[in-house]
Amino acid sequence: MQLLLVEDDLDLVDALSRVLASRGLAPVCCADGQEALALVRKRSFDVIVLDLSLPGMDGLDFLQRIRDAGMRIPVLVVTARGSIGERVEGLTAGADDYLTKPFDTEELVARIKALVRRSQGLEEFRCGHLHLDMASGALMRSGRPLEIAPREAAMLRTLIMRPGRPVSRDELFRAVFGGEADHQPDAVDVLAHRLRKRLAGTGTSVLTMRGVGYLLVDELANDAQVSA
Repeated sequence: MQLLLVEDDLDLVDALSRVLASRGLAPVCCADGQEALALVRKRSFDVIVLDLSLPGMDGLDFLQRIRDAGMRIPVLVVTARGSIGERVEGLTAGADDYLTKPFDTEELVARIKALVRRSQGLEEFRCGHLHLDMASGALMRSGRPLEIAPREAAMLRTLIMRPGRPVSRDELFRAVFGGEADHQPDAVDVLAHRLRKRLAGTGTSVLTMRGVGYLLVDELANDAQVSA
């Protein structure tokens, strides 16, 4: 299991790392939100344990950014912020569970394992002959792996996870290019053009919604409605 621990209290990081490692959950550790954001864009994690009070990028900001990018990695927030309002704020931002400091390490381990078990039961997103397996992140075409470039795949995952809803250019830009500054905003339009060609024959198409963004259309479902 790949676990990311985002915590700036080094003594707590040391203690938790030893406990988690003893349970077969050796974590990758980082101390600020910006570093965590870079890590989740480069590597695949099964679960994130996140402190909210971080230097630089706040934990809530990090959480909002990964959710805006379409990342559905389970996130367990661990924080000294214990008020109901603060818990609601964290859950609204996209946290899957919440544990207030100080906490029992056995409870932490149990909650982490429960989150991972729950995430493995996530639905598949389907559109035309395509589907996205949420457990593995794999994009499939009629049951076989879809041959697709990494950035096209990032765009397609974001679109397919918003069934029937357009996705803005800004959100697609963040999902595909992250914090890379050497890309112009119209790079999303260029990528969408390439993705349209890639999806020929899959029963799906990418629709431009002017002034809004892009929408993934299930052509098979539309044909069925017309026939009916």
